Amino acid sequence: MSKDFDLNKHTFRLLRNEPFFSAVSRRVNKSASTAIPTAGVRLNKDTAQFEMIYNPEFFNKLSDEHKQGVLMHEFYHIIYGHITDRLPEGGMSKLWNIATDLAINSHLTGRLPEGCCMPGSKPFESYPSGKAAEWYFEKLKQDQEGGEGPFSKEGQPQEGDGDGDGQGQGGGQPGENGEPSNGGGGLPDTLDDHSGWGEADEETKQIAKERMKQAVMDATKEVNQNGQGWGSVSAEMRKQIMDMISPKVDWRKVLRYFIKTSQRSSKRSTVRRVNKRFPYIHAGKRVNRTANIAISIDQSGSVSDTMLASFFSELGELAQFATFTVIPFDTRVDESLVYEWKKGQRKTWERVMCGGTCFNAPTKYVNERSFDGHIILTDLMAPKPIPSKCQRMWMASPSDVANPYFKTNERVIAIEP
Repeated sequence: MSKDFDLNKHTFRLLRNEPFFSAVSRRVNKSASTAIPTAGVRLNKDTAQFEMIYNPEFFNKLSDEHKQGVLMHEFYHIIYGHITDRLPEGGMSKLWNIATDLAINSHLTGRLPEGCCMPGSKPFESYPSGKAAEWYFEKLKQDQEGGEGPFSKEGQPQEGDGDGDGQGQGGGQPGENGEPSNGGGGLPDTLDDHSGWGEADEETKQIAKERMKQAVMDATKEVNQNGQGWGSVSAEMRKQIMDMISPKVDWRKVLRYFIKTSQRSSKRSTVRRVNKRFPYIHAGKRVNRTANIAISIDQSGSVSDTMLASFFSELGELAQFATFTVIPFDTRVDESLVYEWKKGQRKTWERVMCGGTCFNAPTKYVNERSFDGHIILTDLMAPKPIPSKCQRMWMASPSDVANPYFKTNERVIAIEP
């Protein structure tokens, strides 16, 4: 290949076995430049678009496998928000650059040129794979302060390593085979160029983030609908990506809102309150606003103890606003186990039944009584129940919400423990 190598002409071939990254790639502009030694992604401040810049001479020297790995590396930076918002306090530093590469490269073992920052390899032998960039950043800072790991005498030379202040942007000059150079000792440079990260104004960054979020959503739909699969993207990585593009709802706020909007007003006359319209002529009115909420707890074993503990902890805070009736159930409701959680009380959860799941049982119990709202904590693994006479809300784990047994137009909220 000549040094005028055009990456755009080869991207499809390089990523044909990686449908997800191929779909993302089509939504990222790429341009050649010798202004950077290797490659990099950045946010164009004028267009609010992400773009990839690459050195054609660097790419010329790489094998196809390594070209593919570098492309995936760059797209991971965009997907994980390293360019726009995931920046440490104090701004960019060489340690943060290395931390982001360590997090990404954990999932690209054997697919990148030698000399890249890789957990488990020199000088990061003691660094485990699969951690977040923030974890690696804290680990690097601790090792730097203690002169351990890559900062120890056994790890790298401590004199003349050019990293005394932890600054620098990485993207060192490539070596003879297109591999990153470590600059003559010390911590290695990052594989790619990280300059300009986080420099755009907040409005531009927000526009770019929303565009990329939509692009990733479109890419996931594309690979799922076409049945192409995700290529080498692991199940854990797929889950992380789906979590990032899924709308985030604070379940605690939703729970509070549901309870407060379920409050009824009860009025009674009282001479102790002055009537504002007819003072000292008619008695005033005292208004008591309380909510009587039914809390049905699925007793099947697939409802985790952690989720139950988180839910009951939040109910303890909300007991100042409402009275709860706790209804344990499996395929039936045992009325001897139903109890009232009065306003202001503290309760601890316990599992008192075991068995299957039937949502008709608690719904019938609630429909036959006077409740303002009905919350069901469950795994959603049972047929759709009969209609509820009061407003009903479902709460389950994120994985159960993503894969419910039935569909409903009622509010379904994921509890993040």
